[in-house]
Amino acid sequence: MKIAMLGAGVFGKALGGVLNENGHDVWYYDIKLENKLTDVLAGAEAIVLCVPSDAALTLLPELPTNIPLIIATKGFLSRKPFDGFERLMVISGPGFAKDFTAHKEITLTATDEFAIKLFETDYLKFDYSEDVNGVLLCGALKNVFALGAGLRGLAMGTSEWKQYIKDANAEIITLLQANGSSPATDNNACGFWDLAITCSPSSRNFQFGLNIASGVINPNETVEGLSTLKRIRDGEIIVPENTPILHDLLKRSGAWG
Repeated sequence: MKIAMLGAGVFGKALGGVLNENGHDVWYYDIKLENKLTDVLAGAEAIVLCVPSDAALTLLPELPTNIPLIIATKGFLSRKPFDGFERLMVISGPGFAKDFTAHKEITLTATDEFAIKLFETDYLKFDYSEDVNGVLLCGALKNVFALGAGLRGLAMGTSEWKQYIKDANAEIITLLQANGSSPATDNNACGFWDLAITCSPSSRNFQFGLNIASGVINPNETVEGLSTLKRIRDGEIIVPENTPILHDLLKRSGAWG
């Protein structure tokens, strides 16, 4: 099967490698590659979206809506930007690009059996959720809270880190409920476990938070947690009052670009 992989960064290449192992023909599109989107899409039987969310929004109008679209980007707060796509699905969960290439045992969440059949291997497994909005929301919010963990300089495994994870996870559950998603989605791989692994030094969002705390901000760096905060500030989701960590990050984020 020909798969159009939109995004040829380290994560896109890692996911593409899994698809190659499963016998699929992966064609990459990326602004850094000298190729045409129309050529990559021609004859494709599925599209995997694996570019930063801001870049993805510019690509969506150019994508065919009758081909299955798999969202691997973790920066969307709902499925609203994808209205009109006939078959939309999400894969999300704890796993860095290096984990895929090293064939470490990984469990992700998928919202469609089609995605599971494409990606599942002896080391990559899936749990299942029908809650597309909830899986997207968990994937976006965990980057925001990872940024907050970095700001606080939390060392993984300490009592302070454990309390932060507990509090941040409670806020994610509150936000799921407030925005019409099931709180049970947090029990999937895309929920608590993805939050915990992302609030670690291996995460770009965590490192960005550390840099902010040190007074070092790179305005050209693409960090999904920051992009997500901007969208939350713009009112894309309901933010209840009993989410103090998120409210604090929203207040502070205006100074970060």
